[in-house]
Amino acid sequence: MAVYLPMIPEAVITLLACARIGAVHSVVFGGFSADALRSRIDDAEAKLVVTADGTYRRGKPSALKPAVDEALSKAGHTVQNVVVVKRNGQDVDWTEGRDHWWADTVDAASNEHTAVGHDSEHPLFILYTSGTTGKPKGILHTTGGYLTQTAYTHKAVFDLHPDTDVYWCTADVGWVTGHSYVTYAPLINGATQVMYEGTPDSPHQGRWWEIVEKYKVSILYTAPTAIRTFMKWGREIPDKYDLSSLRVLGSVGEPINPEAWMWYREVIGGGKAPIVDTWWQTETGAQMIAPLPGVTAAKPGSAQVPLPGIAVDVVDEMGESVPNGHGGFLVIREPWPAMLRGIWGDPERFKDTYWSRFETMYFAGDGAKKDEDGDVWLLGRVDDVMNVSGHRLSTTEIESALVSHPAVAEAAVVGAADETTGQAVVAFVILRGDAVDTGEDIVTELRNHVGKEIGPIAKPKNILVVPELPKTRSGKIMRRLLKDVAEGRDPGDATTLSDPTIMQQIAASLRK
Repeated sequence: MAVYLPMIPEAVITLLACARIGAVHSVVFGGFSADALRSRIDDAEAKLVVTADGTYRRGKPSALKPAVDEALSKAGHTVQNVVVVKRNGQDVDWTEGRDHWWADTVDAASNEHTAVGHDSEHPLFILYTSGTTGKPKGILHTTGGYLTQTAYTHKAVFDLHPDTDVYWCTADVGWVTGHSYVTYAPLINGATQVMYEGTPDSPHQGRWWEIVEKYKVSILYTAPTAIRTFMKWGREIPDKYDLSSLRVLGSVGEPINPEAWMWYREVIGGGKAPIVDTWWQTETGAQMIAPLPGVTAAKPGSAQVPLPGIAVDVVDEMGESVPNGHGGFLVIREPWPAMLRGIWGDPERFKDTYWSRFETMYFAGDGAKKDEDGDVWLLGRVDDVMNVSGHRLSTTEIESALVSHPAVAEAAVVGAADETTGQAVVAFVILRGDAVDTGEDIVTELRNHVGKEIGPIAKPKNILVVPELPKTRSGKIMRRLLKDVAEGRDPGDATTLSDPTIMQQIAASLRK
């Protein structure tokens, strides 16, 4: 079953209904195009699509069903039925016999139903990884181990007390975080949780903090991109609200730079709430590296230590453990309960992608370093490591250096092809609201700042001050599009971005 829904209760209800009868679900993020939806329908051979007439974006109706109709307009698909939730009341095209209203379908069903028993290895869901080209890569998770690890980590990492906590994970159900820490783990653990359909800036930039105050949210789990956006808007916005109910803060999706970590703790957490910086992937199914609140002495910017029972290591090119103080490749040495069981329909790709780089070890695709205490610091994807004149530089490290400058709210760094150095560092920065763009002066200042923080080799060749960065609607920065611009290519289709016009603005700035 393919699920193409906004962040409404019916999304979680649909996933749980699938689990109850043993049907495999494949959630497709509601911001994806009709072509992306169709490719995932075809790969999973879905027979049913559950969607909505639409959703709301910044208070205005935004259609969803037309994308489903377009996806199914060409013959050859396997879909037999489409169930439509009436969300925003928009008029929709209707295919008799195929399309059914949710209310008509669900209201007619019996109130009594016996759950179907299944083996622990029965498939639970397929989730297609984003950002890849060509054939989508369907990550397969099964039932028993996945549910066990998500429930355990949710309880342990957030110090969950279900009788008293109000938990809010801001992820969309279309991503793995929305599966593991919105749909499954919180409800297994009996947590009271918040779901939010809207954006952080509508109807105003204090919307999230208004929700925290209203519902007395005690655990907040969000992405560093969101935190940096709030930093850019200024602390005077969250300072208007009572955030004293927050007792644990979580970070997910990418490495969090120390400056954002400190701002998150001081401004949102009132200087007292511990931050759990979690590392995991679609493929791992559940959290793998994270500090435990009240147990681990936190280090801003470090995911720190593997969770009990997880065997994570950092190795060199030969697969040997690196000593403390050195960097390398992040690997997992032993099985874990929520591990992916394969790539749907492509066992060879599964082996080649995850198991061929190092013998008997799962290679996560991420670079990492151990500090002098042996704690793990994530350096981003290995393909986000640049080779400049023979020196391997992490884009994440340079981004952190840029954001540590008081004038910079957010930064994205890419490696662009360069005839002299192999690759050159190109940075795109957003200035804080109170910072002044002084042209070459600020660029020189930022280049020198990176040189001081990391070393002269890391100085960006080009720094471009931009109004915004290209982000998907989930908040992920699309560095691939920035790399296209930096190397003079047309970035192409930008319809999955939260603001499709951003790439034209960036390209225009670059031409200037």
